[in-house]
Amino acid sequence: MHSTTLWFANMHNHGDLFANILRAGRESYIVKNNWDLPETMGMEYDQYDTPVSRWLAVNDHTGRVLAGVRLTPTTARCGIYSYMIRDAQRGLLDSIPDDLLYGEAPVEASTWEVTRGFLTHDIPAGLRQRVRAHLVLQMLRTSREEGISKMLALLPSNWGRWANRCNLDMKAAGRNMNMGGIDYQAVWIDFSTQLH
Repeated sequence: MHSTTLWFANMHNHGDLFANILRAGRESYIVKNNWDLPETMGMEYDQYDTPVSRWLAVNDHTGRVLAGVRLTPTTARCGIYSYMIRDAQRGLLDSIPDDLLYGEAPVEASTWEVTRGFLTHDIPAGLRQRVRAHLVLQMLRTSREEGISKMLALLPSNWGRWANRCNLDMKAAGRNMNMGGIDYQAVWIDFSTQLH
C-alpha cells in the first residue's frame, strides 16, 4: 500500500494517479451516492480543483486508488470562489447549507480545508482501518511539509467513531446536516502538536 500527495508541480511524476483519484471520487460520489456533480471522461471535479490544492491518495500495488482527500488552503482565491466550506457559508453553493459552521470560516495560511474524502466502497472491512491510517499519516506528512497546524473538514457525522483509532485531535466545528442522504458535519482537526 502506498500513499502520495499530489499537486500540479509533481503529478507528472505519478502517471495516472491524479486521474485515478478523480475516477475513484466519481465512483464514490456520483455512482454510489448519486450526487449531481460535474464529471467528464469518468472523472469527478469541481471549481476547487486548482493548482493551490493538494490531493492525497492511498493506492495498492496495482495503482488502484483505495482512498483520497483534497486539501485546499483557506487563503485560496479563484474568481468568486475561495474554498468549499467558506463558499457554502457565503451562500455560493446550493448543495451545502450556509449555516454549516458555528463561527466564521477562517482565512489563514496555517489552516487548510479537507474535502472530497472517500474510501473506495468495496474495500473489505478488515482492511478499511489500515487504509484510513495510511491516509491520516499522509495528511500528517503533508501538514508538516505545508506548515498546516489546523484543518477544517466536512466529514460524515460518524467521524467520532474512528478519530481516536487514527489518533486525531478532532472536534465539531458545526452542526450535523443531511446532504444527499448522508449526515455530515464540519470538524476541526488539530495538527499543531504534531508539526515537529
